[in-house]
Amino acid sequence: MRILYIGTGDIGLPALEWLLQSGHEIAAVFTQPDKPAGRKMELHPSPVKQLALAHGIPVLQPVKMRAPEAVAQVQSFAPDLIVVMAYGQILPKAILDAPRIACINLHASILPRHRGAAPIQSAILSGDAETGVTVMYMDPGLDTGDILLIERIPIHRHETGGSLHDRLAAATPAALAEAIPLLEAGAAPRVPQDNGLATYARKLEREHGQIHWDLPSWDVARHIRAMNPWPGAFTFLTDKDGAPRKIKVFTVAQNSRRSGQPGHVLRTDKRGIHVACGTGSLLLLEIQAEGKRRMSARDFLIGRPIAPGVLFENRDPLE
Repeated sequence: MRILYIGTGDIGLPALEWLLQSGHEIAAVFTQPDKPAGRKMELHPSPVKQLALAHGIPVLQPVKMRAPEAVAQVQSFAPDLIVVMAYGQILPKAILDAPRIACINLHASILPRHRGAAPIQSAILSGDAETGVTVMYMDPGLDTGDILLIERIPIHRHETGGSLHDRLAAATPAALAEAIPLLEAGAAPRVPQDNGLATYARKLEREHGQIHWDLPSWDVARHIRAMNPWPGAFTFLTDKDGAPRKIKVFTVAQNSRRSGQPGHVLRTDKRGIHVACGTGSLLLLEIQAEGKRRMSARDFLIGRPIAPGVLFENRDPLE
């Protein structure tokens, strides 16, 4: 088949790599324009663009896929199939209708659960036992298309947003290996989603990483794991000079037997910092003070001792 790949995020790299090795013709790759990054704000290509160019595949980067010229570019390739993953823009109906067979999307959840921009973090936040990659037929709605198949994986007890991202990325080739032959043979199923079971995973911003210590310890722990590595879970600690310092929290352990006023330090020891939550408490194991390197809480305490009763703020005290 003649296939177009549309994607930007690195979660789609294993899928694109599989397509490049599949024996099908990958006519072109569409990805977002290069974005400025780093201190010098130099333009950097997406990982998808880099992989495509390394294999000699034409790369197109329209600013808006809804623009008539972008639609015309897609149509000019006369694709049999379009495969989309983590592109970052809504595709217009004219592009969805362009392929001879279908326009399919690889979505990182078990639809209709966690439609939207942050399904990986939402699965951890919700305490789900499993998630997966859904191969769906795209329609004009937000992740509302009929389901072709689902590749399921369990969510591990200490799963982070980063580790689950990587495991879901690794699951995409198996999903494609099953879906592509079915589509080619005209035997692919179509199962409508039950909209009554739908949940939505809103796009994450940096402020969503803020820790709310008044929640139960298990919810705070899920939040910290879900936000690792981005946008990163954080809290505030008033420094010796009275100024608030942002503290990122990466790794914790639960201790439901200890309790106290939410956000207050219960004790510190060689293992780390024990902080009270709305129910139970957490042991902070790995943290990072603003402007400092990431380190164990034990090493942090060597340079910045914390007495019992000190408060980790739920919000920026300057706001």
